[in-house]
Amino acid sequence: MSTTTIETSAAVTEQSVAGASRRRARRRGERGPAATLASHALLIVASFIAFFPVGWLIYLSLGPDKDDYLHPGHIWHTMTLDNYAFVLKHTSFFDWLKSTLIVVGGTTVIGVLIAATTGYAVSRMRFPGYRKFMWLLLLTQMFPIAVLIVPMYQIMSDLGLIDTYLGLVLINSTTIVPYCAWLLKGYFDTIPFEIDEAGRVDGLTPFGTFVRLILPLAKPGLAVAAFYAFLTAFGEVAFASTFMLSDSNYTFAVGLQSFVSEHDAQRNLMAATAVLIAIPVSAFFYLVQKNLVTGLTAGGTKG
Repeated sequence: MSTTTIETSAAVTEQSVAGASRRRARRRGERGPAATLASHALLIVASFIAFFPVGWLIYLSLGPDKDDYLHPGHIWHTMTLDNYAFVLKHTSFFDWLKSTLIVVGGTTVIGVLIAATTGYAVSRMRFPGYRKFMWLLLLTQMFPIAVLIVPMYQIMSDLGLIDTYLGLVLINSTTIVPYCAWLLKGYFDTIPFEIDEAGRVDGLTPFGTFVRLILPLAKPGLAVAAFYAFLTAFGEVAFASTFMLSDSNYTFAVGLQSFVSEHDAQRNLMAATAVLIAIPVSAFFYLVQKNLVTGLTAGGTKG
């Protein structure tokens, strides 16, 4: 009986040691219940903070009166879609949409194309002053918009580009090219030089190598640059309000200002318009989201 007791005690001891080992392994590889609960609570709070302004804007857009933002509790009992119907039927919303798509699309294509060729040239070609050139691009970003508007207006006026889409596209491109060139230069640095050498062996010109070999590999970086150019041109106000004089040529960012004047503020219509113009941004983000995170992280290191 004593032998059986000893064997039983040994088996219990082995089971306890094995259970303790499993618990230690679980603690090393997995978070405990308290840590999991805390991380989930933090994510919920962060999600609420991020979504609250958007949700509040949508809520205010459903109020029938322009002063409902002063007593938002009344909106719950009087919700209506009349603000959206008014914006679509009785404002220049679709003219603003057309202007915005033209300006944003042109700025994205031209700006990213110039930035891509600039970034590739600096990444691959060692011409005199290539380092100073990149710093010069960065220097242009230091001037405030208020200082640039007057000389740009004079230049655009001399070229006959005031109140034209091309003029605004070119001006917006000057603001996005420096940053996008730096971003794409960092991304091109991560692409091995052997690919360029293989293109030359196959008889491709430098431009052919850039178009046929490098650009397909740089899609994540191009997606980030395109997204930055899109958002910058989409939300730009100072240049658009200065160089676009016709109401039909206003972009969304400028069109929103028409709801607020010195003596009146139709905040319910402004909120409804803001919700509507968020749709193109959401659609564009959906298109580039696959490459967005990859492009943001890949340019941070070389190799």
